Amino acid sequence: MPFALLAGTVLVLGVNWPLLAIALESMSPIWLTVLRLGGATLTMFVVTGRSRQGLRLPPRADRAVVLSVAFGRLLAVMLLVFMALRLVPPGRSSVLVWTSSLWTVPLAAGFLGERMSARRWAGLGMGILGIVLMVEPWSSGFDGRTFLGYGLLLVAAVIQAGVAVHIRGHRWVASPLDLLPWQLLLALVPVTVAAIAIEGIPAVAWSPLLVAIVIYEGTLATSFSTWAQMTVLQMLPAITTNLTLMLVPVVGVISSVLVVHEVMTPWAVAATVLIGAGVLVGVGLGPTAPAERGAPAALRRRLRL
Repeated sequence: MPFALLAGTVLVLGVNWPLLAIALESMSPIWLTVLRLGGATLTMFVVTGRSRQGLRLPPRADRAVVLSVAFGRLLAVMLLVFMALRLVPPGRSSVLVWTSSLWTVPLAAGFLGERMSARRWAGLGMGILGIVLMVEPWSSGFDGRTFLGYGLLLVAAVIQAGVAVHIRGHRWVASPLDLLPWQLLLALVPVTVAAIAIEGIPAVAWSPLLVAIVIYEGTLATSFSTWAQMTVLQMLPAITTNLTLMLVPVVGVISSVLVVHEVMTPWAVAATVLIGAGVLVGVGLGPTAPAERGAPAALRRRLRL
């Protein structure tokens, strides 16, 4: 089951990148965030409410991870990525966001007690070099908008890595499926209030394609993928999960080239390979890390915000 969930997540999230770029041509980032979270919240409350156990409030012991996922992985990362997609292409964006696998290494060293070996420093260095190649600061098309877009994506990647480490180190009481509706609702309320206050009700030119994308965002790209990733992080080693999820930007690049005709320069292709190699070297090799065996209780307590 966990490998099937990982494969489904890779496909759903990879194909999603060009779909986001298409949707953002018709609405603002903040309203796409509202619609995506709103659809996902409705979906998860219905699914969880009809389950055998039904809806239950999060236990006190899980409230820290509820807040972490809601305001970090869902709200902050989503807004930052959507804002960036107005400035930079979706294929490159998918690669930069998934550098979160690189940033989990130093964060896990600080919070889960993993050792920063020479191999891991080398992997991190390769990934950073790949980021430089992906950004191409020497190219004629590099300007302030591009710099801002890539910066937003890297901030999103670091936040996503921090939440992933928190999820891995947290001692769960309820299941991810039980908590996800409340995490989505917590993220939805403030961004909806902000969207109405800042932009008002948007005038969107709805089309069958746009409706289909919004439904996809709420059901598959958010509800399914978030639940699947949190479930897999509980069932498989962090290294296995991160390595498999690195296929998301590969699917993202391919689908962006096919769907929105994004042009990948030789530098961008080399950057994608180098970032992937950095993850393989820094995360995918060597003995099992403490985080994979289960962090000691004292280290876990440090993650309970």
